[in-house]
Amino acid sequence: TGVIVSMGVIATMDPEAQQRKQGKEMLLPGVDPRKKHYVCGSCAAFTNIVVTFPIQKVLFRQQLFGVRATEAVAQLRRDGLRNLYRGLLPPLLQKTTTVAIMFGLYEDFSRLLARHAGGPELLTRSMAAVLAGTAEAALTPFERVQTLLQDPRHHGRFHNTFHTFRTLLGDHGARECYRGLVPILLRNGPSNALFFGLRGPIKQRLPEAQTPAAHLVNDFICGGLLGAMLGFMFYPLNVVKARMQSQVGGAFPSLRTVLLTIWRERDGKVTHLFRGAHLNYHRSILSWGIINATYELLLKLMLVSASAWRRSQRTQLENHRHTLASCTRVRKLSARERKVSSGAWPTRVTL
Repeated sequence: TGVIVSMGVIATMDPEAQQRKQGKEMLLPGVDPRKKHYVCGSCAAFTNIVVTFPIQKVLFRQQLFGVRATEAVAQLRRDGLRNLYRGLLPPLLQKTTTVAIMFGLYEDFSRLLARHAGGPELLTRSMAAVLAGTAEAALTPFERVQTLLQDPRHHGRFHNTFHTFRTLLGDHGARECYRGLVPILLRNGPSNALFFGLRGPIKQRLPEAQTPAAHLVNDFICGGLLGAMLGFMFYPLNVVKARMQSQVGGAFPSLRTVLLTIWRERDGKVTHLFRGAHLNYHRSILSWGIINATYELLLKLMLVSASAWRRSQRTQLENHRHTLASCTRVRKLSARERKVSSGAWPTRVTL
């Protein structure tokens, strides 16, 4: 316990307690290290959704109806500007949460598995990525509502996000909200493992960045290339998911049944099954480029802020210790003066 003398008042203060109290302020400049990956992922997803949502609507029309991009754009024009951002809230809520979970849980699971499971780092990180992707599937209802709001056949039936949720739960129960869960599970786990496994090696192959802007460009390229590659690989699963989730009520056909139905409808041609994949490729470059670059940028800014905050706290603590030492010296000198004045060391008196 230290002592501070101010205006003749002596007060006790625990410097460690004060540091713990001030530690709460770290959420502003640096964010708690356990939360920073979640925060950065969420902010990156928000930026991406706002920028790429119109492109996503064109892609969705191609997945659902098998039309060309020009026809999908024409459909959106006929719907009008008022409906362009119709259905924005579900992907905004879903994506900001799932990307936060994707990055945050990946780091948490990686740390836990490395500590308790052991084994090669590649294996533990791959398992962490799959587990994070599986956890993301809990938010399937948001994708479900997004699909219904973007489907023009349901424009008159579902008014907004909350009305759609209320209708699905009230008329069909919670299970209806998880229609299309199987293709989402098959997509999320493997794609996460490949994304986190290849992100580092791809960035190492790029020219070494010398400036912050160059780092940002490299992160954008790395995320964009991975997003485009994985989006193309798992595109058929997204087509099946869109078809499954466009249905309301009735039976729950298997993934195989829906895939065969789409295959027959599109004349049994692989090129028709991948219709819209070229637009998805370009959208994924932009989307995952934005997500990866924004995530890495925010993470670096938070690390710099946290480092500056820690330096500031160390300086304050050192100043506090110097103040305590000075106060202690003052108290000792004052004690000696009081002893002298009270006759603690009396002098010889001659009569």
